[in-house]
Amino acid sequence: MTIEDFEAAARESLPEHVAGYFAAAAGTGSSLPEGIADWSAVRFRPKVLRDLSDVRLDTTVLGLPVSTPVLVAPMAQQRAAHPTGEIAMGRAVAKHGSLLGVSTNTAVPFADIADTGAPWWYQVYVTRDRSLTELLVQRAVTAGAHALILTVDMMALLPPTVNPRNWPDSVGKARMTNLSAEDLAAAGPDATEVDFSLTFDDIGWLADLSGLPVLVKGVLRADDAAECVQAGASGLVVSTHGGRRMGPSISSAHALPEVVQAVGGSAEVYVDSGLRNGEHVAAALSMGARAVFVGRPALWALAARGEDGVSSVLETITAELAQVMLQLGVTSLEDFGRDLIAPASH
Repeated sequence: MTIEDFEAAARESLPEHVAGYFAAAAGTGSSLPEGIADWSAVRFRPKVLRDLSDVRLDTTVLGLPVSTPVLVAPMAQQRAAHPTGEIAMGRAVAKHGSLLGVSTNTAVPFADIADTGAPWWYQVYVTRDRSLTELLVQRAVTAGAHALILTVDMMALLPPTVNPRNWPDSVGKARMTNLSAEDLAAAGPDATEVDFSLTFDDIGWLADLSGLPVLVKGVLRADDAAECVQAGASGLVVSTHGGRRMGPSISSAHALPEVVQAVGGSAEVYVDSGLRNGEHVAAALSMGARAVFVGRPALWALAARGEDGVSSVLETITAELAQVMLQLGVTSLEDFGRDLIAPASH
C-alpha cells in the first residue's frame, strides 16, 4: 500500500472527528499541500562514476545510532488511530532501527513506550503550571527518554468539530495520562494550557531540569536558530507543524537552508512537515538536515494497519532513499551536500 492508500483506508475506518483532526491544517489548509509541493520541486545534480557497491543509510542522532535517517515525529491522540497507540508505533520504529518522538499528550504510559525497544525523544509543551511540565519531564527521564523536543510553534486553533477536547468520551480522547488525577487536581484550572511566556531562557531551564540534550522544534528563521543554539539547544527541528503553524507560512523546505547556514555545525538540524518519499528525504539531507521526521504518513498507516502499516511506511521511504542515493551517486549520508541540488531550487 502507498501512503495515499493508507490515508484513504484510515479515513474510511476512523470517526469523522478523528480523521478531521489528523488532516487539519491552518488557515485555508493550503499550507499542507504547498509544503509537500516544495519538497517535490527540488531538482538534483547527480554524480557519476562513483563506486556504488556499498550504500549505507546508518547515522547517529545526537550521538544515538540509528539504521535510517527516517524518524517518526511526535503526534498526539495515537490511541484514536489504534488501540495501542505509541506501543504499535514504537514496535515498528524499533524493528527498523529508527527513533520515536513521544508527545506530551500521549495517552500511553512512558514505561510501556520504553518497553517497545524504540529509542525515544520526549516532546515538551510547557504548561501554564510549570510544575506539571517538571513532573512530565522527570517521568520521561526516568523512563529512558534520550532527549527533549521543546515545541515552540503554536498550532492554529482547530475547528471545534475536530478539537480533541470536544470529542465524545473514549480511549482515543485521553491525553497527558502520564500525569495522575492527583497531579492535575493539585495544579488547578487551566494548568494544562500552553504557556505563552516561553523565552530562549527556557531552553537552559529544561536542560538543567532533565540533564538531557534539548532540541527546539518549530524554528523557521536563521536569527531564531542562532539564538536557540546560543541559549543551549543541542538541535533544531525545522517544522511548520505539518502545515498547522499558520496558513501563509514559509515551508520547511524553504526554511531549512537558512537554518542550517545559521547554525554552522554547532547543533544538529532536523526537519519535518511535508516529507512523503525518498526523494524528499534526499532533498532534506542535501540541504544539511541530519535526519527527518515523518508524521501523517506514519499516523495514517497506524490507523489503517497498525504496527505493520507503520513498518511498511518506514521500509518504503528508507528503500526509496537507498534507490535515490544510487541515482545520485552517493554511498553514505555523509556524502550528501548542497552540491547535489540545483541552485535555482531554493
